[in-house]
Order: sequence, then C-alpha cells, then structure tokens
Amino acid sequence: MPVTSTASDTAGLVHAAIEVHEPGQTPGKVGALLDTIEFQLNPKEVTIAKSAKWESKNQKKSASAPPATYQGPEPQKLSVEMYFDETRQRDGSVVKRVEALFQACTPTTSSKDGNKPSAPWVKFKWGVLTGFVGYIKSVSAKYTLFSPNGTPLRAVCTVALEELANEPKKQNPTSGGLQPRHAHTIREGDSLAAIAYREYGDPAYWRTLAEVNGIDDPLRLRPGRIVLIPTLEELSNADDRENARKEIARALLH
Repeated sequence: MPVTSTASDTAGLVHAAIEVHEPGQTPGKVGALLDTIEFQLNPKEVTIAKSAKWESKNQKKSASAPPATYQGPEPQKLSVEMYFDETRQRDGSVVKRVEALFQACTPTTSSKDGNKPSAPWVKFKWGVLTGFVGYIKSVSAKYTLFSPNGTPLRAVCTVALEELANEPKKQNPTSGGLQPRHAHTIREGDSLAAIAYREYGDPAYWRTLAEVNGIDDPLRLRPGRIVLIPTLEELSNADDRENARKEIARALLH
C-alpha cells in the first residue's frame, strides 16, 4: 500500500531515516544503535506488503477447489527509494551514504566476535511509521550524476526491508506454552511420510509425527482428520516431544 506525503508546510518537516542497530537478544527488540542513515529527501512512496501462507492440495476426484489450510502469516515487507545528492558540496560524493546501506547487509563486528554472525537489525522511522523492525534484504544503487573526474554525485537506492518476528519462537516448555504450530487436514492420497518430507525435509519423521498425534495406523489416514504439526525442535528433543504429544492430545479433546 503506497503512503504518500502531500503536505506543503515544511515548518514541521521530519526526515525519514533508517536506524541501524546491533541484533537484539530477544525477538523484535533491537540492540545498540550503530548508525542512522537519513533521507536527504523524504520518499514519495513507502510500499508495505503483508501476506499469509495458505496450503491447498489438489484432489483428482474433486469437482471444486479443495479447501485451503491456513499456515500462518508471512513476514511484512517494506520497500522505499532513497535519493542522495551532493552536487552542492565541494568535493562531494554520495558513495559514503550508499556504502552505509551496503554495510547494513553484512554481519556486525560484535555478532562475528560472538560466533553468531548476523547483519544489523534496522528500524524504519518516519512520522507514524516507526513500528517496523527488520533487516535490509536488498539494496540496489543507481548512480545518476558524476563529476568530471568520475565521482558519483547523485544516486537513487532501492531498499527492501523484511520484518523480524516480535514474539519468541519458543517458550520454556515448563511454562506450559510451546511454539504455535499449524495444522494439516488429511486429504485423499495423503501419507505421513509425505507430510513429514514437506514439513521437515525428511520422511523418516513420519513415525514421530504419528506418535505425537496418537495415530495408531498410519496406513489408514481418514480424510478430514486434522494432524497438528510440531516444530522440528520439538520432534528432535524427547522432553519437548512428550510435551507436544500431551498438548496435542488436549487440543484434540477440545
């Protein structure tokens, strides 16, 4: 959805900016501020996109479209153009500003020292649009004006940001809450091995998937039955697997 500024009064002008931070210790909460990349000219448009993931499996014998199963939200995406101009500056150059954007796509020194390399987390800030916390997915720079000696004086940068989760992926099992899982509705021709391969990349997980869902005969899956899909971490850990089995059993009873 494009958001366009049409105000002509510059008395209260607020410059858009991208704040560059160290990766945070918890989802959605940024670390220390590393840099602030300000827009020289506020953008004409800011495009924000949000989508959801749905799964629909075709059935040969079905006369209509098969039902879709909600798989969860996709990360929010934000794209914007940044305009840089140093034609009024003596010996000016836009290279430093562009390089700051490129640098935000590489691991921070602190994250590398901690053996957990990660690019910075960023916040897009402009007026009421201050809640987006994510990372820079891509930067494309086009230099549009050069000095006689070849120094770039103007540039247009297309910056794509992607949202970071603002909730933890998994809570302590002893707290009674595990990572939210999605469900799959069994359709004709489904098998646990195929579901395991699609979800985890390994069909061998069909046995564990049957165990946590209380499926006694995996070869006789009844179409319409709902199979809850635990996370791979839950399947790989015995304690988590048992917690997942109990939680799924409670869910099926209700």
